[in-house]
Amino acid sequence: MTSPGGPASTLFEIEGFGYRFVDPRLLELALSHRSWCAERGGSESNERLEYLGDAVLGLIVADFSFHSFPGMSDGELSKLRASVVNAKVLADVARTTGLGEKILLGKGEDLSGGRDKDSILSDVTEAVIGAIYCDGGWSAARSVVLHLLGDRITDARVEPGVSDHKSRLQEVAVQLGHGVPTYEVEGFGPDHARRYVAKVHVAGRCLGSGEGRSKKDAEQAAARAACMTLDTERGGGNA
Repeated sequence: MTSPGGPASTLFEIEGFGYRFVDPRLLELALSHRSWCAERGGSESNERLEYLGDAVLGLIVADFSFHSFPGMSDGELSKLRASVVNAKVLADVARTTGLGEKILLGKGEDLSGGRDKDSILSDVTEAVIGAIYCDGGWSAARSVVLHLLGDRITDARVEPGVSDHKSRLQEVAVQLGHGVPTYEVEGFGPDHARRYVAKVHVAGRCLGSGEGRSKKDAEQAAARAACMTLDTERGGGNA
């Protein structure tokens, strides 16, 4: 694997995507942000692959949802797709898989925190999906997208927008008279492979815990676990 900002010619895969490239040049192109390219004489950036990946991603989610949930109306399917295919979710995918560490950024963009900007992270996620489609075709792209987003699609089917587990948990906790949930987050590991564990407390009880590559991911995982706990305590109904 390459270090952030270094050449990507020997990079064949992104851990967490579950796909190994036949042509690593496609992955290098997918990781090439325009700021990086501008510093190298205007070489091609990942923007065309981002365009393709956006279309491929949307079609895969739409196709899967259409065939998996025959009882959903077109409006419900549109809401489901929008709750999964958006910048926030795709940026979370990039953080969870460590994609941000591999982006080829210009020095200025890198120093200004570009590796953690939702816009850059979501764009490069789409570009990598586009590159996978070019390298391995529809089947490979579909497998990767469902690997990355399958759980979120399932969540969104229950209630579109529910992928924001923290908001859902807070709404339910307040409705039940338990007040606003509180979170405890602890980080561990070296800076380049930092992990976080979060615990969420509701009315003095620890209802869930979760782990992630960022504090946000860990808190979302903990909130999801807490929502499941409340579902069980309330007899299996939707929290």
